[in-house]
Amino acid sequence: MSLTAKPEPQGSEGIRTPRPGTRPRTLKARSHVWLRWLHTYTSMISLLVVLFFALTGITLNHPDWAFGSSEVRREVTGTLPKGWISGSEVDWLTVAEELRAQQGLKGRAGETRVDGTEASISFLGPGYSADTYIDTATGQYTTTVLAQGGVAVLNDLHKGRDTGGAWKWLIDLSGGVLTLVAVTGIGILLYLKKTRRQALMVMGIASGVVLFLGWRALG
Repeated sequence: MSLTAKPEPQGSEGIRTPRPGTRPRTLKARSHVWLRWLHTYTSMISLLVVLFFALTGITLNHPDWAFGSSEVRREVTGTLPKGWISGSEVDWLTVAEELRAQQGLKGRAGETRVDGTEASISFLGPGYSADTYIDTATGQYTTTVLAQGGVAVLNDLHKGRDTGGAWKWLIDLSGGVLTLVAVTGIGILLYLKKTRRQALMVMGIASGVVLFLGWRALG
């Protein structure tokens, strides 16, 4: 069986006419394609972010739930080496490094204070705190360490509490991506002629309910 190419269409005088070319996409069609592309990939990128903030939003709303909320409190003591203070000037970098080395403290060091015969410094992290009080005359210190459970850690991550600049930057970036997901989703909705009206009605009703509940909460 032999395959033969189809003859090109010819005009009335036997002159071959070219096939009609593909029509260029309109601006509306191109924007629809771009909206779908952006919505698809930003949704995939933000999938774990949405899941994390959704689950931790529930745990934040129910602080009385017992699972994963256990905390461990301990008190440790020690003495700082000489040179940590000169007159009333404290070398806080040396103090922080020495406390980390001696007691394994973690988190961000800050909230320093010197008041007469006592100095203090705190270490803060998600679900974690360590408050140290130092005798300026002897260098002896007492540290109270509080390590909370896994749920408290996740809740602090949700709030960006004591997490440092990198995590706060991630929260801002996640907020921007989720905003893009929402905007592109609404944009795609406007192209769906069959369901556009019903979907916009549902969105309007849901928005009204949220605004009403927010108003009631403020009252």
